[in-house]
Amino acid sequence: MASRPEAALTAWLQGRAAQWQRLSRILAEVSSRRQAELPQLKELVSGYRALARDVSLARAAAPDAKLVARLEALLTQAREVIHRRPGNARDALAGLFRDGAARAAFELRGRIAAVTALFLASAAAGWWLVHSYPELAALFASEQMINRVQRGELWTDGLINIVPSALLSLGIMTNNIVVSLFAFTLGALYGLGTLYIVGMNGLMLGGVFALTAQHGLAGRLAEFVVAHGMVEISVILLAAAAGVELGEALARPGNRSRAAAFRDAVRRAGQLLPVCVVFLVGAGLIEGYVSPDPHFTMAQRVTIGVVYWLFLLLVLSGRLRRRPHGRSDLPL
Repeated sequence: MASRPEAALTAWLQGRAAQWQRLSRILAEVSSRRQAELPQLKELVSGYRALARDVSLARAAAPDAKLVARLEALLTQAREVIHRRPGNARDALAGLFRDGAARAAFELRGRIAAVTALFLASAAAGWWLVHSYPELAALFASEQMINRVQRGELWTDGLINIVPSALLSLGIMTNNIVVSLFAFTLGALYGLGTLYIVGMNGLMLGGVFALTAQHGLAGRLAEFVVAHGMVEISVILLAAAAGVELGEALARPGNRSRAAAFRDAVRRAGQLLPVCVVFLVGAGLIEGYVSPDPHFTMAQRVTIGVVYWLFLLLVLSGRLRRRPHGRSDLPL
């Protein structure tokens, strides 16, 4: 039978369960992101010191209990996180691919659905306008593009023979990254700038496809677009969702100040935008080397486009996440 001091010590340790679980959650977050806010770091250090005392008391109260082993594992993990060497840019980017982008996408899932619906509605509207009123094609395409389509040609024909693939890819990457950054930063105009960019891009896409369909060229345009277009459009919509989040933070900050809400929105976007840029670089390479090359068959283009898009979904789903070593859940 345990003495009264030992019973009191055991009861006190059981009352510390909430603090241990809190420390476990902080360690999981810091380990996955490899960065944390200053208040979170202070809490981690103070929690580590308190945990070290708890481990000593637990050893004295119940040296053979499973609780001691779990607390020692948690203490080891906390020590490794606190004393680890600072990560480099490569590690930080790997962390974003493994966990950060998925977390941001989950938090922005409502915004992503909204901008996707706007884009699809705008594309349908652009198609209907040009299909019903062909003269409106001039709103979405240059006179030179319209003349070539009327002659049965696409403006992409022979593109790889005019511009070297390396220069073509570089120009495409730059343009797509600029569009994505505009879609994000214009969200600071209470989201209206972002919605304008999404709507205009949807109208242009629908209008151009309607124009080419009127001259029997929509299939060839789809063949050009399919290898890079799914990821390219998806990434621009992700950046737009982050931009809408900026606007929402300014328009409806809730119980926080506008500055605090805006900082939180920028932090979430910071987890998503670097991954978007990397995928846009890949889409630019595909558009420069694969899309204009007539040697690639339609089946090959579809395979490249679908596989690359599925890889984007894999990153956004968080399936690349790894559990930190030494982590043990504490069902206390």
